Amino acid sequence: LQTYQTDPAVRKMLTQLYFYIMPVFNVDGYHFSWTNDRFWRKTRSKNTRFQCYGVDANRNWKVKWCDEGASFHPCDDTYCGPFPESEPEVKAVAHFLRKHRKQIKAYLSFHAYAQMLLYPYSYKYATIPNFSCVESAAYNAVNALQSAYGIRYRYGPASSTLYVSSGSSMDWAYKNGIPYAFAFELRDTGHFGFLLPETLIKPTCTETMLAVKNITLHLLKKCH
Repeated sequence: LQTYQTDPAVRKMLTQLYFYIMPVFNVDGYHFSWTNDRFWRKTRSKNTRFQCYGVDANRNWKVKWCDEGASFHPCDDTYCGPFPESEPEVKAVAHFLRKHRKQIKAYLSFHAYAQMLLYPYSYKYATIPNFSCVESAAYNAVNALQSAYGIRYRYGPASSTLYVSSGSSMDWAYKNGIPYAFAFELRDTGHFGFLLPETLIKPTCTETMLAVKNITLHLLKKCH
């Protein structure tokens, strides 16, 4: 927003598109990662039978739910939940996306950490119908990201680039008609309490924004 007056590309993006931004998806789980377990990834819902907390919110979407790469056991990190959209966080976002899916052209989710830019499919080894457009956008995005600090991200289908997983938000978005669906696995910035977060986080934000900007301009070319 601060570069609206000085950057024609940003001005074009903000003139032609709406951006819906959710700063933190898993609010309770994120808070817990600061106070108790730095590598906590699940929500904080309680399972009374097993005395375990949380569901992996990126295994809780209704797309090949609890298939390969997800667990039915509540104590596992990749627990898919008792049923799809069991978590209020997932249910709320899925409702929003369903309501607006005819207008939404891209869905970008941000995770930590691996230095990757992933696109569908996660749940199977297969090529998406608009592969050439999405692959081109990913290639240009990682090059733009690298131009900032020389950090090179791997990119490709999530199943073959990272691992097979079912019930992900990215696959759900794509299967529900959103043509550009990406997941950034950001490089680890760390959050150890008072350890100068500005110094740690700003480079990652800067380089990631270059990639996001590049993807946004790519989809404005109407390559589907």
